[in-house]
Amino acid sequence: MNKKFLMALLLFVLPAFSQADTQWILKQSTLTYHMSHPMHEVDGVSHAAKGKGVCHSGQCDFLIAVPVKSFDSGDSNRDLHMIQTTRGAQFPMVIVRTQFPEAATASPTIYADLDVQFAGQTAHYTHVPFQRVAQGNQVRITGTIPATCSDFKIDRPSFLTVPIKNEIPVRVDMTWSQM
Repeated sequence: MNKKFLMALLLFVLPAFSQADTQWILKQSTLTYHMSHPMHEVDGVSHAAKGKGVCHSGQCDFLIAVPVKSFDSGDSNRDLHMIQTTRGAQFPMVIVRTQFPEAATASPTIYADLDVQFAGQTAHYTHVPFQRVAQGNQVRITGTIPATCSDFKIDRPSFLTVPIKNEIPVRVDMTWSQM
């Protein structure tokens, strides 16, 4: 009788202690870059990001990708110039990889380390804060990536011989769903 009890205990209790992968998929996104010049301010918006994430053994790994050409500033000429300036034909995707401890997924603020590939360069950002709000099996993540033109070796475009500011922060608003 003790052997049967022990077998039942092993069959039902041990799986509870093993940690299953948690998988996430990006359901909705709004990514907005901000460009500033003394004469005007511009925001380019994309809703075309795709992403997946996996949490395993206490570590979460996420990958997000968005086409460079999907950003819309409201001026098609400016958008074409942005694609040229950022070498979008040669490097058509912005790719973001991030890792953070799985324990952070329960916190209202997640501090993530990011590797951002853009314009043929990779920039590393550490300890970037994102706000997390759970809504059922979905999680909304918001925050700002502190990107600059120099991070990606982009020659700053000029207007009336004055270049745009180096800072091109990217506001992130994403909704992730647990699979």
